[in-house]
Amino acid sequence: MGANAAVNPDDSDTIQWRRDASTSTAVRLCWSLGVGTFFAAISIVAFWRVYDLSGQALPWLQPVLLALAAAVAVTVLALATTGNTKGTLETLTRRLPVSSPSGTALVRAMDAAVGTVVMGVVIVGLLLGGRLVTRTGALDPVGATPFTGAVALLIPLALVALVFSSFLRSAGALDRDDATLYLFDPEQAVDLATIDAVSSRQFGGVVVLKLRYAQPDGRYVPGPRRIVVPPSVAAEIERAVASES
Repeated sequence: MGANAAVNPDDSDTIQWRRDASTSTAVRLCWSLGVGTFFAAISIVAFWRVYDLSGQALPWLQPVLLALAAAVAVTVLALATTGNTKGTLETLTRRLPVSSPSGTALVRAMDAAVGTVVMGVVIVGLLLGGRLVTRTGALDPVGATPFTGAVALLIPLALVALVFSSFLRSAGALDRDDATLYLFDPEQAVDLATIDAVSSRQFGGVVVLKLRYAQPDGRYVPGPRRIVVPPSVAAEIERAVASES
C-alpha cells in the first residue's frame, strides 16, 4: 500500500504526494480485481454461448475452444510475469495490423487482463463446484445455492473494489509557505485557514484525514471532506492546520 511523497526540490516548503495504481499496491489490486470481475463475467457468458452452440453443431470444436481459452489465460499470466512485457508483446503482435500499448496503458491493460484471468478462474471454479455438488448430492437440500450465491455476490463486490480504489487514489501538494493544500484530479486549492479541525485514522501505510471546515455566517465552504495520504504528509497537514489555527 505504498505511495510517493516527496519535498519539491525547487521549493522546500512544498510537499507532494501521489497515490494511484502506479504507486499503491492496494489501488492497483482493487482496480484490477474490480475490472477483471466484470470482464470475466462477460467473457464467460460469451464463451459458454459459443461452447454450447458448437456442441450442437460441431462437437469436435469444444475441446479446441477449451484449449484456446486455457492458452489465452496462460499467455496472459506469462506476459504479466515476464521481465520484458513490452518487448514480448511487440514480438507477438509484430505481424498483426495493431500497435501494442506501451507505458501506463500497457500496465493498465495487463492489470485488467490478469484480473480477468484470476476472477475467471474463481467464477469457473465456483460454477464447477456447484455442478459437482448437485450431481453428487453432497449438499442436499441446499445443492448449488452457496456456489451460485457466491458468484452473484462477486458483482457487487467488484463495484465495492472499484469504489475503494477510487477512494484510495489521491494526488496533491501541501504548500506550507502559502498555507494552501492543492489537490489534483479534480483540481482544487484549499486555504488551510478555512479548515477548522483535522482528525486522522491510520490503516496500514495510509492515513484517512477528515477535514472539518469553518462555516462563517453559516456559509458552506467547498472542499474535500476526506482525503487519503501517506502518514508523513498527514502529519505535515495536521501541523500546518494547527499553526493556522
